[in-house]
Amino acid sequence: MPASTTASPVVLTAKALLLDMDGTLVNSDAVVERCWREWAVSHGLDPEAALKVVHGRQGYATMAILLPDRPMEVNHAENAVMLARETADTEGVVPVGGAAEFMKAIAGLPHALVTSADTALATTRMTAAGLPLPGIRITAESVAASKPDPEGFLKGAAELGVAPADCIVFEDSGAGIAAGRAAGMRVLGIGPRAAEHAPTAHVPDLTAVRVSTTPDGSIRLTLATPAPTA
Repeated sequence: MPASTTASPVVLTAKALLLDMDGTLVNSDAVVERCWREWAVSHGLDPEAALKVVHGRQGYATMAILLPDRPMEVNHAENAVMLARETADTEGVVPVGGAAEFMKAIAGLPHALVTSADTALATTRMTAAGLPLPGIRITAESVAASKPDPEGFLKGAAELGVAPADCIVFEDSGAGIAAGRAAGMRVLGIGPRAAEHAPTAHVPDLTAVRVSTTPDGSIRLTLATPAPTA
């Protein structure tokens, strides 16, 4: 019988890490689905169709896709209401598997949060999940364009003083993965949604990511369950 073989782990190196929040560090799907199902039904839309586009985008951008003929100022007004509702609802908000250990591992390394949430929502969800907020945060207030526009990731890299090509994005959504690629960055997909959007590599959650450093100070990510897709 031929000898069995074991695939070598995937290893990625970077100078900085740019971290999405929802679906990547924090599992907030319960809140997101409650709020957006109700919103979709109240507007005569199929809630399942709405949930296919909501992840990764700012709320006004999701509304613009689902109600393309509606004035954008109405979307922004309703998004403010939606953000307040989501911020007030933390039931079911938990850390993604391995997130607490991962955040401890990168505490002294260059990283930033790049999220479509505003500051209040990001603070609420990270706190509810028991995770520390990175010192550098790019939130909804920081950008003029929602993911899949790369603005947020490019701002995160600039804040850290690192070239885009030297950053690795952690993302769970199609919009976020597209934003990372458009920024000229490699993308580590987290969770089941990410696998459908061809990230550079993919893991089921953060328990599969081991963090270390190289002699020159770069960040080394060793993926325990490698699944390269690009």
